[in-house]
Amino acid sequence: MIVGLGIDVVGVERFGRTLERTPALRTRLFTAAERDLPLESLAARFAAKEAVAKALGAPAGLAWHDAEVLRGPGGRPVLRVTGSVAAAAEALGVTSWHVSLTHDAGVASAVVVAEALGQAGGS
Repeated sequence: MIVGLGIDVVGVERFGRTLERTPALRTRLFTAAERDLPLESLAARFAAKEAVAKALGAPAGLAWHDAEVLRGPGGRPVLRVTGSVAAAAEALGVTSWHVSLTHDAGVASAVVVAEALGQAGGS
């Protein structure tokens, strides 16, 4: 059962200017495993973090580092949640995540699906 769906779009050039203007944002927004990636990948990961919040209904108190996008087998993006994000997901019954990232023509985007396996109801 789908618990939530989130999507977000980020202008890569604008995001890069923001990171240049405020260098501390790179550390505040991204984990050590994420922050040295190319700008397009950072923008897509930022979009994914925003999409995670939307999929959860945008609860207050989510920490940026508590949603991390890693490279899984074959380069597929994998979402790892901890702390505040994991707690919000657990409260909603989320048991798995699906994430898709893309960047092209100066735009990065992400779609995130929060799913609760084995909890489908109805008659």
